[in-house]
Amino acid sequence: MIETVYKQENALPAVLRAFAISLAFALFGLIAGVFVPPALILPLVMVEIGMLLFAFFLRRRKSISYTFLFTFTFISGITTYPVISYYLVSMGANLVLAAVGTTFIVFTGLAIYATTTKRDFSFLGGFLMAALLALISIGLFNFFFPLSSGGMLAYSFIGVLVFSGFVLYDFNRMKQMGVSPEEVPTMALNLYLDILNLFLSILRIFGILSSND
Repeated sequence: MIETVYKQENALPAVLRAFAISLAFALFGLIAGVFVPPALILPLVMVEIGMLLFAFFLRRRKSISYTFLFTFTFISGITTYPVISYYLVSMGANLVLAAVGTTFIVFTGLAIYATTTKRDFSFLGGFLMAALLALISIGLFNFFFPLSSGGMLAYSFIGVLVFSGFVLYDFNRMKQMGVSPEEVPTMALNLYLDILNLFLSILRIFGILSSND
């Protein structure tokens, strides 16, 4: 029992290392996205969604592999490139960098708080999953019936709250329950999705506010 707890505690730095490497692969994918034809972006998005669904159902039986993690984040970087490119053109590099900096500050602050507080945020799990499903549903609705700028702003602020909650929940869960070595890639994927969606929500807010000025 003591040995198991020891291994779980030692796996926490491994999650952060895998998470950092995941961000590096996403950055490589972002750079590669410059050279990917626009016609391939949608098929890659479908592959990305398929991998997410596979990972969601796989987690009930076993954890994902590092190969799966890094492949997914690389593809995610490619599919994120058109979004970043759009905001670079419409907002300028300074606002995009401001969104990156804001995301880093929020993510790091929440991570530190979640791993140092004595509070248990496990109660957030069900609420966050319901909120995520609601965000997905609204996102699909927006695809067919675009929201107004005010509606999209509200949607983006809710996204910031939801994914901030996921950051709290995931880091706090690792602190409360520990992480086995087999779970490291899965937890790193969770953190990657947290920060990516937090960033995209903040980027949308900056974009809407800048367009209204």
